[in-house]
Amino acid sequence: MNGTEYNRCVDEYSDALYAFMLKSTKDEELARDLVQESFMRLWEHRHEVEKTKSKSYLFTIGYHAMIDHIRKHKRVEAFNDKYHTQITHNDFSDLKEVLNKAVDNLPEDQKSVLLLRDYEGYSYKEIGEITGLTESQVKVYIFRARLFLKNYIVHPDYVV
Repeated sequence: MNGTEYNRCVDEYSDALYAFMLKSTKDEELARDLVQESFMRLWEHRHEVEKTKSKSYLFTIGYHAMIDHIRKHKRVEAFNDKYHTQITHNDFSDLKEVLNKAVDNLPEDQKSVLLLRDYEGYSYKEIGEITGLTESQVKVYIFRARLFLKNYIVHPDYVV
């Protein structure tokens, strides 16, 4: 990849990568930092990355940088703890708010694969390459995430 192709990648993928990072972290500054770090790493390895693989490479680097940050700065809760926490009653005005709140309550691994699949449109195989999971693991995480979202949305406390 040359400089012109790199600049084209910045133009084409920066918004999508930022949206994914913002949706995953809910922190604008952190999302910007992770996007910047991803593009910096792409620049450092531009001679090794094919132009056709640049989007996948960016999302892979961004995903791993986000996970590293979470591991360093947050206490990671066990999978079962997420499902057994007390849910406080909130009045939501629409389904989108309920869905966003539900996505925020997902474990990080499920949240990431769900966002990559349903918001970014990646295939199971591509998500596996980005996250380092097998295609079967990706499918299981997406299934569990969607099941959690379904149960969360139909919970009587969220019906207004």
